[in-house]
Amino acid sequence: MEFRILGPLEVLAGGEPVDIGGPRREIVLASLLLDAGRVVPVTRLTDAIYGDDVPSTARVQTQICISMLRRLLAAHGRPDAIATRSGGYALQVQPGVLDLDLHDESLAAARRSRDAHRLREAVRHYRAALSLWRGSTLEEIGSRMVRAAAGHLDERRMAVWEECIELELQIGGDRDLVAELTGLVMRYPLRERLRGQLMLALYRSDRQAEALEVYRSGRRTMIDELGLEPNSWLRELEYGILNSDVTLRVPRSAPPGPDPVVVRPPAPSARPPALKMLPTDIGDFTGRAGYVHAVEQTFRGHPGRTAVPVVVVVGKPGVGKTTLAVHVAHQLAAEYPDGQFFADLHGRAAGRADPADVLERFLYVLGVPYSAIPQGPGERSELYRGLLSRRRTLILLDNVEDESQVMPLLPGDPGSVVLVTSQTRLSGIPGAVHIELEVFDPDQSLELLARIVGRERIGAEPEAAAALAGLCGQLPLALRIAGARLSSRPKWWIAHLVDRLQDEVSRLDELRHGGMEIRASLSLSYRSVDPAAQRLFRLLGALDFPAFSGWVAVTLLDVPAREAQELLDGLADAQLVETTGTGLGVHSRYRFQDLIRVFARECLAQESPEEREVALKRVLGALSYLSAAAHRRVNGRDRLQLAPAAGRWPLPEHLVEQLVDAPLEWFEQERASIVAGVRQAALAGLDDICWDLALHSVTIFVTSTQLDDWRETHRFGLAAARRAGNQPAAAALLYSVGLVAMLDQRFADARQELADAAALFRAGGDQHGESHAMGELVSADPIEGDLDAAERRYERALRAARRAGDPARTAHVLHDMARVQVQVDGAYTERAMATLDEALELSRRGGSRRLEAQVLHRIGLIHLAQGRPGDAVACFNGVLGAVRELGDPIGEAYALHGLDQRR
Repeated sequence: MEFRILGPLEVLAGGEPVDIGGPRREIVLASLLLDAGRVVPVTRLTDAIYGDDVPSTARVQTQICISMLRRLLAAHGRPDAIATRSGGYALQVQPGVLDLDLHDESLAAARRSRDAHRLREAVRHYRAALSLWRGSTLEEIGSRMVRAAAGHLDERRMAVWEECIELELQIGGDRDLVAELTGLVMRYPLRERLRGQLMLALYRSDRQAEALEVYRSGRRTMIDELGLEPNSWLRELEYGILNSDVTLRVPRSAPPGPDPVVVRPPAPSARPPALKMLPTDIGDFTGRAGYVHAVEQTFRGHPGRTAVPVVVVVGKPGVGKTTLAVHVAHQLAAEYPDGQFFADLHGRAAGRADPADVLERFLYVLGVPYSAIPQGPGERSELYRGLLSRRRTLILLDNVEDESQVMPLLPGDPGSVVLVTSQTRLSGIPGAVHIELEVFDPDQSLELLARIVGRERIGAEPEAAAALAGLCGQLPLALRIAGARLSSRPKWWIAHLVDRLQDEVSRLDELRHGGMEIRASLSLSYRSVDPAAQRLFRLLGALDFPAFSGWVAVTLLDVPAREAQELLDGLADAQLVETTGTGLGVHSRYRFQDLIRVFARECLAQESPEEREVALKRVLGALSYLSAAAHRRVNGRDRLQLAPAAGRWPLPEHLVEQLVDAPLEWFEQERASIVAGVRQAALAGLDDICWDLALHSVTIFVTSTQLDDWRETHRFGLAAARRAGNQPAAAALLYSVGLVAMLDQRFADARQELADAAALFRAGGDQHGESHAMGELVSADPIEGDLDAAERRYERALRAARRAGDPARTAHVLHDMARVQVQVDGAYTERAMATLDEALELSRRGGSRRLEAQVLHRIGLIHLAQGRPGDAVACFNGVLGAVRELGDPIGEAYALHGLDQRR
């Protein structure tokens, strides 16, 4: 079989064409042939077939294409041609059956002959390589990814063509080349090397005027289309032709012998004119003054330096890295008069740039003829560094993926500086300064909108403009797109676009205009991570958590913690999630930028409803499991003795120990996620998880007095317990609702809810629960001033607690009873001290560190009042140890205040 990709895709068997099948199979085969002998990941094949709209069945459909291609190849004697490898497939081709391989063999022979000065022989090999082309590479394949790869091969073809013509000019083939070069220049008017070769061929054919006209028409084209003058070599060539430079001529016929005289275009001058390759600066550049100053200070701040300063601007897609870098480069251009270089490395795109190709372009604009550019990347780097030595230049490398794209492009002389943009920290570049670019603040967002849309329009709808900035996530690219849409529709109200953006499902569809699109930028980052990380990204989109920790990834994928952390770090490196807070290790926190969350939820559609439901159950079940574990660390065993809810998802115990080591800190860190989790469990019909999570969340609400969150979670939790017909859970939640009513000082509501809870506990035969409810019911009395009634009720509550055999509950009643005894007897009561001594012993037996701290604190206060500061200090130090172990900053403040009082 023969395979041909240097033109339309063709497969031949015995010299006859083979029908490959439909377009999908053609795309898959083309992708495999472009990387023949190497593994092509399945994700790249699905992206090649479907582009940005990858359906949930993409992997299956790709496997079907592979199966059909295998069957086709097997029918022609190649059953093992497509091999399955880890993560993808590889097409094994035999020597001499792929036209690209034949081309490369002829090209290698041509260059060997050229280097040995056998120029005629080299030309024959070059022409043999060029004869294999039947048109543009894979010209009928419409896949964007295939077209990007094919474009690189087409560029190689042109470079080979130019090399061949260079040699033919050296051996005197001027007249024969004029027609060919004229056609090539018409097809590729911006290729300066071809234009210069045509000028030489015409000049050597005694057609000086035509040669000069070729230059002048090319100059007009370049200025009109690029805003650039021709490069220095072309300008010097025009000057030589204009002045009839005899060094540009060669003999009419090739000289004899194996080593003909080689006449090259003029060598580059010792110091070429200033090279200005920077893209145009942004006219409405907004804000970022601090970032601009930081870059400028880094470049200017080390006058005696010996290393090249490198600044890496890092940030998520659409945050404005390129805009900032280009603006700063223009600001600094005057300080680097020998040139400003620019290259887009296309880091995460399919057409990632090879540093060797960038070096070829940089060397060419520095005045090195293509024929004099070394083939090896190392030699190109050496020549590049040599040409930049003792020069002051600024090199801007945009959209870099990793260090390997940067290192060959670093100059050697510290007079030059390098500015890089990347979505990833490039920590492998020695001494590089990283600047993390964040989204705009609200004022900067409104300023950018005003510059695009007009201040009057923004001023007429300030609230709508602020809402628009919020829906754009304060992301500069999204704001620019929204502003462009409004600018192109002067009759639209800003509120109209706000309404269109409210719907998350279509928000990314609305945020595109002209060539600008949020989804495309995010898709590049998404496709750059491996399939497991992509799946984690999708499933994270199912959660309503405002932020999340690494344990979430463990439960979403049901994988070991180390593997989950690596995948999460991969998403962070790709700027698909961002770190937040100050936690380290297992306490590290991550979150989505608003628009990236919308994109994640779009991608979530690739998961089946069943997979989404299972993943959500695991995460909310794990959150419930962790909340129960943290609750036990604070309060000892579950005082209400409820059976564990169905649906709790156990995590590895060593991970649980690490996470809830300081339980109140963990609760505070996860508080917003717990509130969101209760709500999401209720909406998903996960009633057991809903009430269980709500009930254990009281631990943090009691400490931090977050009464709104307490009320909201218990509204959902109580409804869930009633739907599930779980009377003990409903009683426990009613009891907790009574507690929050007490803190609200709604005593009538508190008594009613606590009485209802006690009745439910009693009906279920739960003496423990009843004693809790009755004990709290008493607490309403002393606050309203009826101390005698309170003492009688506490006595009844104490008897109930002792009957229930609950040491922690008994200690709690004794603690509250002592508070009343102090109010009745005064600070010097021995009765209260005896009550608290028993409460302390029982709290320790019940394992409740929080209650132990509360009892110790009250004993310390009595010691202070009785003039025993030494005893008080011992108590307050005991409180301090307990609350620090729990991670309770409010308790710590009480302890420190007590220690301060003894002075």
